[in-house]
Amino acid sequence: MEFGVLGPVAAWDGSGGELRLGGPRHREVLARLLAARRRTVPVSQLVADLWDEPPANAVGAVRTFVAALRKALEPDRTARTPSRLLVTDGPGYVLRPAPHAVDAWRFEEETTRASDLPPAEAAPVLATALGLWRGPAYADFPDAVWARGERARLSQLRLHAVERRADSLIRSGAAREAVPDLDAHVTDHPWREDGWQLLATALYRAGRQGDALAVLRRARQVLAGQLGIDPGPGLVRLEQDMLRQERRLDDAPGNAVGDVAAGVWSRAAAAYDSAVPAGSRARLEATAGLLRELAVTGASGLGAARQHRAAAVEAAERTGDAELTARVIGAYDVPAVWTRVDDVDAARAVVLAARRAMARLPGDAPAGVRARLLAGIAVESRGDALAEGPLPLASAEPVAEPWRVAAERAATEAQEIVRKLSDARLRAFTLNGLFMQTFARCGNAAARDAIGAELADVSREYGLEGTEILGRLVRMQALSALGDLAGADAQADAADELAERHERPLAQVFTTWYRALGAALSQDAGAERAAYEEAVRRLDGCGMPGFAEGLPALARLAPVVRAGALPEPGEFAGADWGPYAPWVRPLLLLGEERVEEAVAALLSVPRPPHDLMQEALWCLLARAASLAGERRVASRAASELASAAAEMAGASSGLLTFGPVAVFVAEAEAVAANPVE
Repeated sequence: MEFGVLGPVAAWDGSGGELRLGGPRHREVLARLLAARRRTVPVSQLVADLWDEPPANAVGAVRTFVAALRKALEPDRTARTPSRLLVTDGPGYVLRPAPHAVDAWRFEEETTRASDLPPAEAAPVLATALGLWRGPAYADFPDAVWARGERARLSQLRLHAVERRADSLIRSGAAREAVPDLDAHVTDHPWREDGWQLLATALYRAGRQGDALAVLRRARQVLAGQLGIDPGPGLVRLEQDMLRQERRLDDAPGNAVGDVAAGVWSRAAAAYDSAVPAGSRARLEATAGLLRELAVTGASGLGAARQHRAAAVEAAERTGDAELTARVIGAYDVPAVWTRVDDVDAARAVVLAARRAMARLPGDAPAGVRARLLAGIAVESRGDALAEGPLPLASAEPVAEPWRVAAERAATEAQEIVRKLSDARLRAFTLNGLFMQTFARCGNAAARDAIGAELADVSREYGLEGTEILGRLVRMQALSALGDLAGADAQADAADELAERHERPLAQVFTTWYRALGAALSQDAGAERAAYEEAVRRLDGCGMPGFAEGLPALARLAPVVRAGALPEPGEFAGADWGPYAPWVRPLLLLGEERVEEAVAALLSVPRPPHDLMQEALWCLLARAASLAGERRVASRAASELASAAAEMAGASSGLLTFGPVAVFVAEAEAVAANPVE
């Protein structure tokens, strides 16, 4: 059985014969379930998606459509035998085709596979993938709201695949073959500057220099006439290179889109070394900027940037120039989505340096310099990195913690300053700091969603791809907590597309874990297990130990907690709980019927860190305190979690969930009011 959504929705049997699916509503039900990608769609959602004003018998009609589809898809299934393809699952239905049975899924798999192939091999793979398209995605339902996001996503992936295939042809010496499709591509999509650049490059490599320059002039006219904008720097530079007949345009093919050849880098670096004195302040600032770019290249780059940043800040302080120190600290505005720092000592050193620099800033220092320092403090003070001594106990009454108050004030003041400026990159940095400080208390998912939306909007408007990815990831996490998985899916897809386009591999570590969370909520144990196995593999060498440590064990514990059960004795023997060990231990002790030890552990455990996992860890304490009858911790957990009662426990992380927070609040409140003797 195969399904097609890249064009009119269709299904084919094992011999390739097209199945009769019924009327438009039957086909739309099938299309909606395919768009859900093996996730359950409640009947109520199907009704809302099929009708603007549902008829009185809408639920019955949906069931009739499903029954007819089952007959069409599984004609040999005997009566009263449960369907294994179109399955009833709780409040709705889920379609479970094989992984390669849907053309859109095969398209995405093939384009991903092409990324790891040399150009000569990638081009035919991409051509095969593009050949799966029979028309616009979900072509039968151009006005359906439910299809809008998926159609747009797939359309963007197709345009990207067209350009990647052309780039592969050019780089493999087959530039002439790329010209016809690229000509049609820029005609249909004149706003895509990469397409114009590829077409001009293909013509030039094919020996048609005049035509190449004519294409660039046409691009300038189209962009100005239709969008009212000038060509971007890539097109301008390409035109200049062609007019000068730069040799590199005729060299062995490099990357035709945004190519930065090794020779150019080497010559520029040599020129900088000769022109800028080794001990100059300009070189120090340039180093800080380079470290920022290095940090987003991947695991090894992140580790190296982190290692050298402290040295750059220390060198800036030695100059005695507070503004220089501020610029070096503020230049490292690397988008940060995880709320636990990897190196607490380094974070503390940066914050202390920032505070010293602020104290020495002259009165006429630019407001943006101060805002950068404050934003740096807010970002580096995430979690409990700046804690001054042991954390308060979870069993104690809450107290104001000075380092938390100072960090929140820094984030707020940075925002107040930047609202008066017109610096988009600084605004994004201060929003990152504000995001980090929303974890001062539980239940702030809606506020984080608003911050993520503002981040994404500002970044998209000003071309800040790194912080747009951050905004998408923040929204993915927040919408997960709020139970809006469709919205979170859209943000994860957008983050993946941006990460692939701009070579930001670390983002896909987070989206892979998010998709495992989605598999967990599908209540398909096999899919959950496979998804988390893939997510755990992504942790290897990711360069984020503060993110990776303890997560695999916590993901294994999640289904046990959601089921309301206790860990079996020995079930987690040898598990590495990493930083989460203190908050998991009481539950493990209860699973071994060591109640007195569990109570002692509850009374000695610190309150959970102010980070993405705080609601999850408070829920573990609430469950353990409820089962052990420990009133003080139960009361504190219920109080802390009350503001997050409408959220999913742990889903704010975008990684895993223990279920609705409300369940744990109710358990804790019952014990707090009536402690077990």
